[in-house]
Amino acid sequence: MLRTVGLVGEAVQSPYAKEWCVVKSMKVKDHCVLVVDCPHSTPVWTDSGVLVFRSQNIRSGRLDLSQQSYTSEDEYTKRVRRAAPSPGDIIITREAPMGEVAIIPEGVRGCLGQRMVLLRPDPSRTDARFLLYALMSPMVQAEIKTHEGTGSTVSNLRIPSLEALEIPSPPLPEQHAIAHILGSLDDKIELNRRMNETLEAMARALFKSWFVDYDPVRAKAESRPGGTGLPKPLADLFPDSFEDSELGEIPRGWHVGRFGDVVEHLRDQENPLSSPDALFHHFSIPAFDEGQTPKIEYGGSIKSLKSRVPAGAALLSKLNPEIERVWLVDVGSTDRAVCSTEFLVFRARPPFTRSFVYCLARSTLFRQQIEGLVTGTSKSHQRAQVESILNLAVVSPPSSIVTAFDHSAEGLLSRTLVCRREFRTLAALRDTLLPKLISGELRVKHAEKIVGAVT
Repeated sequence: MLRTVGLVGEAVQSPYAKEWCVVKSMKVKDHCVLVVDCPHSTPVWTDSGVLVFRSQNIRSGRLDLSQQSYTSEDEYTKRVRRAAPSPGDIIITREAPMGEVAIIPEGVRGCLGQRMVLLRPDPSRTDARFLLYALMSPMVQAEIKTHEGTGSTVSNLRIPSLEALEIPSPPLPEQHAIAHILGSLDDKIELNRRMNETLEAMARALFKSWFVDYDPVRAKAESRPGGTGLPKPLADLFPDSFEDSELGEIPRGWHVGRFGDVVEHLRDQENPLSSPDALFHHFSIPAFDEGQTPKIEYGGSIKSLKSRVPAGAALLSKLNPEIERVWLVDVGSTDRAVCSTEFLVFRARPPFTRSFVYCLARSTLFRQQIEGLVTGTSKSHQRAQVESILNLAVVSPPSSIVTAFDHSAEGLLSRTLVCRREFRTLAALRDTLLPKLISGELRVKHAEKIVGAVT
């Protein structure tokens, strides 16, 4: 009977291989030429300067610098006395969340924040990206989790414990091959992520031009040479002057309404525990923060009342609105989907469209308004009330211009959903192959065939 490997060093039989193999292991310290703890002090924060790598910058094995923190050159010099992070180095968090890892890419200069350790792999015996994936593997992560509750106030992965972690150690050529297979999947995932960012940026830039900066109206009002730059039938939809409103100057003939006039608030709720054997797409705050990928879970594992999420809906977080969480969800007509009650579930009211309300909810003025609605004294649990959100003032353009915007933007945003589906497929394949390759259960040549068939 075939089985999944649970321990490094066991002989295992692969369903794809005729022979048995033994996976040797070495301690983390033996894989590295350097293990350096972070300075145990808070960096001196600055508005610009040298990057500081923080725990929130580590996501799924990569360094995510979408939210950047900085320190001065002088502080940087102090924090890298033992070692400056270099391309190919690995950083790992040693306090909650413990065991999150990322590799330093080319062209990035920075220093460690608090609660991090720098690992410098020994290239004579260890492929850096292989070590990254080994540290991400379930068996090593399970060992790291045994250190939860070991600190006096918070869980702490101490340096001796980190150095003593057992890491699989196949021959270096095999490490290179494993790293190449898993790395190629991660590269495709990263390409999809960047494509999504580009597509969303294009849709949002068009929204800003038309409905925030009013570029076509200004061009006509100022009789600019070349006009609006739009085809004449489209340019003719825009007026050539402005009028005053409670939101300031807006195009003549447009009006100010409520957000609740633009969207329908969907209030249906469901208790997944009532259907314990049914599969649900669970849209939660953590799932949004971890890459906007809902968890597929049985109802029996979802412990509280949730809001239903129908096809065509979008989500807006009421919790801590200074953190922008607007989710264009991908839900099929037959999917059972629920979300945290911390989300407001909404759908566009005709003649408005999904692409219009999504870009509206992410626009600068709307974000500033919603941040002003918070209640609660705890910084980590501030909320905006639903009725206050629905009563926010928004500019309402004519339906003909909304339709024209949707003609361009909906295609861009629909493509982002396709990219996310591809992302989920690639990530699931990577997560399936990673423990099997690291443990030796699956041989490289067979993994290459599997990846080739999918990609």
